[in-house]
Amino acid sequence: MAKQKKEFVTEITPQQEDFSRWYIDVIKKADLMDYAPVRGCIVFKPEGYELWEACQRELDKRFKATGHRNAYFPLFIPESFFQKEKEHVEGFNPELPWVTEAGGEKLEERLAIRPTSETIIGHMYSQWIQSYRDLPVLINQWANVVRWEKRTLPFLRTSEFLWQEGHTAHASEAEAREETMKILDLYTDFVETELAIPVFRGQKTPSEKFAGAVDTYSIEAMMKDGKAVQAGTSHYMGQNFAQAFDIKFLDKDNQLKYAYTTSWGVSTRLLGALIMVHGDDRGLALPPRVAPTQVIIIPIGPQKERERVVNHAEDLRQRLLAANIRVRMDAREDLSPGWKFNEYEMRGIPVRLEVGPRDMDNGQVVLVRRDTGEKTPVSTDSLLSALPQLLDDIQANMYAKAKAFRDEHSYTADTLPELADIIREKRGFVLAGWCGDEACEKAVKDECSATSRNIPFQPPQEMKHCINCGKPAQHTVWFARSY
Repeated sequence: MAKQKKEFVTEITPQQEDFSRWYIDVIKKADLMDYAPVRGCIVFKPEGYELWEACQRELDKRFKATGHRNAYFPLFIPESFFQKEKEHVEGFNPELPWVTEAGGEKLEERLAIRPTSETIIGHMYSQWIQSYRDLPVLINQWANVVRWEKRTLPFLRTSEFLWQEGHTAHASEAEAREETMKILDLYTDFVETELAIPVFRGQKTPSEKFAGAVDTYSIEAMMKDGKAVQAGTSHYMGQNFAQAFDIKFLDKDNQLKYAYTTSWGVSTRLLGALIMVHGDDRGLALPPRVAPTQVIIIPIGPQKERERVVNHAEDLRQRLLAANIRVRMDAREDLSPGWKFNEYEMRGIPVRLEVGPRDMDNGQVVLVRRDTGEKTPVSTDSLLSALPQLLDDIQANMYAKAKAFRDEHSYTADTLPELADIIREKRGFVLAGWCGDEACEKAVKDECSATSRNIPFQPPQEMKHCINCGKPAQHTVWFARSY
């Protein structure tokens, strides 16, 4: 049995051989998910769901610290709601599943299964907002949504996924725009600080903005195969949805006005990004701040010493738990220490703590880092002070490694053939000029399947000429293939 399991955890396709296969191997062998009987859907197993819970926990703190509150809105949305905002319904209609019958009877009006909640929340806000005193409304929802994707990939693109969606209403454009950027900053801080993933911040081009938004802003992350993942978006909706859903308020000047709204969200695709940014040929590598288990204790030694070592290891576990370190111990007798080392390395646990009879006699333990493989003996007395610092060092190193990879795989191009060659022959993002004509943006996609990711706020270089037509560039844009 143990031999079979050891073979199991080593069967991971190398990234360089087939990155997509590597990804599937890792998430299956790390026991993060399983395929559901419904096409395009997955089951989050405890190991995977605990990662999402860590994201929820850290994001929720940030939302509440900035004045947002959680609420919940229905999963089913009347079809008539989608007809009120034309651009919105056109953007989502290809992905909408509909309920047409319930209780054995045909419904008078079709109900969409929630792809996003702007419409139903807009309807409710029109009931709740009457005066400037009711504003701002700052609400977030943790929910599931359904978008009937044609091509799916676990975590990154599934027919049903989990996310949070924030929806706010404001008395002025300036306040709503401030909210939009505040959330983009919040997402940036979360993804870079907690997930150790560097991102490019910027504005989406008009063709890539959210359906119904005035302006969309995004954070874009680079995976180890050079593709992009849109890690978060924040949308300034202007008065589009307020006019469509009659969200009006009586202002201080006694005039009836439309509110200004925003919406923003991140989803479980962050888990896919986390895996693809930090994982390697040994499996997962989890940043300590979101790792469900930060330390795994492995007692080692001969059978005659087993009871003494296990009791000591359990004492260590209790001390670490009391210090708010997320720790587990594997004291199973039927598996070798070597198998356990491979197993927990594959599962991405940031630190392995080894303790045996000799370590006990020397008053020490051995700490092994997942990110570097470095082994360090630490005195038992200093363990509680050394471990938090080690976890911080691992977190910082993982971010630095991801940023170095991103920077090494970020390029510039002056012509479309040059950009296409980089996309085809290398992996990464390409910075290029764009005149603002949608036809030139589309030419890039037609030539090499790369799309505009965003117009960065602080590009590393200002590009002078359009990548396609050669006219003066109005914008400097990141292009990349994406998930």
